[in-house]
Amino acid sequence: MNPPAAGPPPGGPARRAGAPQGVTDRAAALAGTHVRAARPVGGGDISAAHRLELADGRRVFAKTRPGAPAAFFAAEAHGLRLLADTGTIPVPAVLGAEPGMILLEWIEPGPATPAQAERLGRDLAALHDTPAAAYGTPWPAYIGSLPLPSPGAPDPPGTPDTAVAPTGPGTPDPAAEPPPEHAEHAPASPDDWPAFYAGLRLLPFLRLATDNGALTPADTRAVERLCAVIDQVAGPPQPPAVIHGDLWSGNVLWSAGERAHLVDPAAQGGHPEVDLAFLELFGCPQLGRLLGAYEEVRPLPGRRGRVPLYQLHHLLVHAALFGAGYGAQCGAAARAALEGAGR
Repeated sequence: MNPPAAGPPPGGPARRAGAPQGVTDRAAALAGTHVRAARPVGGGDISAAHRLELADGRRVFAKTRPGAPAAFFAAEAHGLRLLADTGTIPVPAVLGAEPGMILLEWIEPGPATPAQAERLGRDLAALHDTPAAAYGTPWPAYIGSLPLPSPGAPDPPGTPDTAVAPTGPGTPDPAAEPPPEHAEHAPASPDDWPAFYAGLRLLPFLRLATDNGALTPADTRAVERLCAVIDQVAGPPQPPAVIHGDLWSGNVLWSAGERAHLVDPAAQGGHPEVDLAFLELFGCPQLGRLLGAYEEVRPLPGRRGRVPLYQLHHLLVHAALFGAGYGAQCGAAARAALEGAGR
């Protein structure tokens, strides 16, 4: 997010130079007051984002995505509230959500300091010690722009979504239902983490990425071999814990206050090592301090050897969305996970 900008005098709607009128009008309706000023800010790869100043003095963050499935921002709101309800980690307050828009509390950004990183590590450890009712979510959920299947959750609506690249023959419809074939891999027990991870986090996205031409046949076979022996590589038993679910460095909001906030979650019941592995995938400021503080509170013996396994879900999502640039990384991660387990 960018620093605040000066706005027009108070007392009426914003001059619309900084945001489309539809954005400010809808945000005003959700917030219950006029928008005095608006400016675009960074908000991610698939949504537009604006910093708004309201007539009552509040500063808010508005994220919009025309053509998004009806449940898309409701899922984000559910996830933020799930994280907030744990009382362990700061997230922006949800001020309102409707199809195509979510309105959040504005968090003033700041530098990634060692103190914030260490506090975030301890906060994440506390989050991951919070039990979840089950793996996955009871609501339609998304990872990026792709539906995220869960046992018993309603299927996300199949609204066409034209805002996501790539396009063309063989490209998966990002808003379509997950492939029905994933049902054969669904866990036999709600406490069966390895089967859940293979059946609902790896194989559906492997199919999307393979159909998109992102993986070679050899890389596809490597992921399939890994899924076939998932019980032997997934690590110690792990009951469902609350996780962020999409914890790359861009979803850590370093603040001007004392604590970093988490944003844009795919929050769910899952495995804590998924969050930690994704933090490492694209790099994160102060990562050594963050992980060191985490492991002081919540040691995870053997975790280093499982990092490729728990990065694979997000690599497959990226391959499904963005193509072959990530396909080879999927195969390499699967082979590393197999080799680390002596397979």
